[in-house]
Amino acid sequence: MARAIWKGAISFGLVHIPVALVSATSSKRIDFDWLDKRSMDRVGYKRINKTTGKEIASKHVVKGIEYEKDRYVVISEDEIAGAHPKATQTIDIFAFVDSAEIPLINIRKPYFLSPDRKGEKVYALLRETLVKTGKVALANVVVRTRQSLAALMPMDSALVVVMLRWPEEVRSLDRLNLGEDVSDPTLSKQELDMARKLVADMTSEWKEEEYRDTFGEKIMKMVEEKAKAGKIESVEQADEGQEERRSADVVDLTELLKRSLAGKGKAKKAPAKTPAKKRAAGKTQSDEDDGEDSKPARRSSK
Repeated sequence: MARAIWKGAISFGLVHIPVALVSATSSKRIDFDWLDKRSMDRVGYKRINKTTGKEIASKHVVKGIEYEKDRYVVISEDEIAGAHPKATQTIDIFAFVDSAEIPLINIRKPYFLSPDRKGEKVYALLRETLVKTGKVALANVVVRTRQSLAALMPMDSALVVVMLRWPEEVRSLDRLNLGEDVSDPTLSKQELDMARKLVADMTSEWKEEEYRDTFGEKIMKMVEEKAKAGKIESVEQADEGQEERRSADVVDLTELLKRSLAGKGKAKKAPAKTPAKKRAAGKTQSDEDDGEDSKPARRSSK
């Protein structure tokens, strides 16, 4: 089984379902490390004062949020640590919605959920309930100090959890300045019929074996050829530790379901997020690398 990056439990009323979080995707992007060609040592980042151009020691570096143009509020490491949400080790379900209600643009990254510590039966119960009702579960989860809005949904015999972007992270379509020619077009019947025919002619099934990253394949082919020709250098690499997380225990399912139904009230709402007036300058995060289970970002080739 693939290595779990997080272990905890789904909180479903008074029922806890022990689960392990396993990445459902893998990055196939080509990562180019910077190396010193004289010694083949790794080339790292320098902290440069952008005004003087001089390198500065890490002890003189602080973190700040640009509140207004060229005016910053400095936040200490202790203040940042205090603002991190408490890791609860649970995926707290607070509502069930139709999957069509979740905008596709809000989807960030999927993960597999596997049952853990004899939680198979209650895991299957939640999956089958979602299948029968046609609903997905909205939940809050904290993974590695990062709080996320998430959607739990069935996939074949499994459950998957999709990390969602907070609504404030999704930009409005108003920024496109779409005119009436787009929003309220005048299209003839002939144009629409021809477009529908073109779509019908090009309609196909999803064939994942046909969709390939040709750039990555070419680069890796060159890497293999050079390696076989002996053009390879050794670079030392430090071992990464693996953190163990504990998970919740399973208790009597029927009794918990009865108690959950008896004590049900209004669904808990997702906690409101209060964004800073602006994100930290130069610290925006890539859409593809959410930092939850990926390796540190590397520089691109210049």
